[in-house]
Amino acid sequence: MKKPEKSAVKTPATLFLDRQKLPYEVFECTGEIEGTAEFMANFLGVPVHEVIKSIVFMDEKNKGYMVLQHGDQTIDAKVLRKILGVKNVRPAPYEFAHKWTGYEFGGTSPFGIKANIPIYAESSIFKMETLFINGGKRGVNLKITPELLQKIGVKPAEVTK
Repeated sequence: MKKPEKSAVKTPATLFLDRQKLPYEVFECTGEIEGTAEFMANFLGVPVHEVIKSIVFMDEKNKGYMVLQHGDQTIDAKVLRKILGVKNVRPAPYEFAHKWTGYEFGGTSPFGIKANIPIYAESSIFKMETLFINGGKRGVNLKITPELLQKIGVKPAEVTK
């Protein structure tokens, strides 16, 4: 595994950020990649807490949502259901997640998604100085500030289990 270094890779997420003139740094891991926060944290040399997961959910009416969570924490589905005001919520199957985001599993980013789905983030993410989030392709992570999430309308929520 190579050491993390800045990369010029372009994805729908980086193209979106470029169009919006929002600052970011790209770090790309090449070779055999595990699609876990732990793997990326190890590669980047940062705590797992600083690597943010992007998880797509759907409700009983097949409406989509994205939730951003720290790599070392889980989402409480009961709490999420209450926040969304729905009866049921579950991780979206690939066909729905891909349709809404345009991304493959392991490469989901909140930036440059296809559908206008609501995006929520664990509230403590907004208190971080910087964070690493998927850049739209497995093995590509973006170093950003939480302000970028606010600029695209990500809403804070207390969703940790």
